[in-house]
Amino acid sequence: MIEIERKFLVKSEAFKTEASASYTIKQGFLNSHKERTVRVRLKKNSGFITIKGKSTSNGLSRFEWEKEISKQEAENLLTLCEDGIIDKIRYEVVFGKHIFEVDVFSGVNEGLCIAEVELNSENEFFEKPHWLGSEVTGDIRYYNSQLSKDPFKSWK
Repeated sequence: MIEIERKFLVKSEAFKTEASASYTIKQGFLNSHKERTVRVRLKKNSGFITIKGKSTSNGLSRFEWEKEISKQEAENLLTLCEDGIIDKIRYEVVFGKHIFEVDVFSGVNEGLCIAEVELNSENEFFEKPHWLGSEVTGDIRYYNSQLSKDPFKSWK
């Protein structure tokens, strides 16, 4: 139940031609406290509720618990979420032995594109695709819970 993940900005759209899948995601936060977040997500025709704990000091690891719920339950819970619903298209790209999840944000976060890769250990080696940009692991501004409060378009 520990998520180990690294995040990167994406410097080109080349990942789109390498993607094995893509789908829309709509998500909101029932709780976006710095110690824990409770997220509701609609992905394809399924819903999910996820609880995440506080990240380690390097931003690589944190507790994560997720449960699938019905689409209707997720839609109902989204109406209770804090302001700042996140809309994005997720692309899944297999590269080397890993799957990169590339999120292309829309709405108030349009222009932001982030790639994430989940690892089995903090020191695990992974090949980096040529379209990966700067690493932003641990930079709280790029957490979805923060983007819901302080959208990317307001940074400029």
